[in-house]
Amino acid sequence: MSTGTIIAIVAVAVVATLVLAIAARVAGRRRTMRRREQAGELRQQARSRSIQAQSARASADEQAAKAKRAQTEAEERAAQARQGRASAERRGVESEQLTEAARAHHDRARQVDPDMSDNGQEEALAVNEKR
Repeated sequence: MSTGTIIAIVAVAVVATLVLAIAARVAGRRRTMRRREQAGELRQQARSRSIQAQSARASADEQAAKAKRAQTEAEERAAQARQGRASAERRGVESEQLTEAARAHHDRARQVDPDMSDNGQEEALAVNEKR
């Protein structure tokens, strides 16, 4: 082989190596760019899902607060109902006591009054007429 041929082969080999090196470098850059783009898309999806999770969490917190308020209101109404029931029972007892006291006074008045009969029939009729 002649020297010119060897130089040409070496030159072609060097050029081919340079072309391959440049091609590999370009392919590496393209691969890096694709990976950067993919990473950017993944970050965007992660941000979107994070926002959705925050929204869902806020909605759940709001719903829990509403439920707690409703429960508190229900407990307040139940306490008011118990208080009303106790007050009604107290008034009933007081009414019974006042009725008994009135009867006792009527009985005593009947015993003291010389013009009244002892059976209390006239008094019962008078009480019934008042109703």
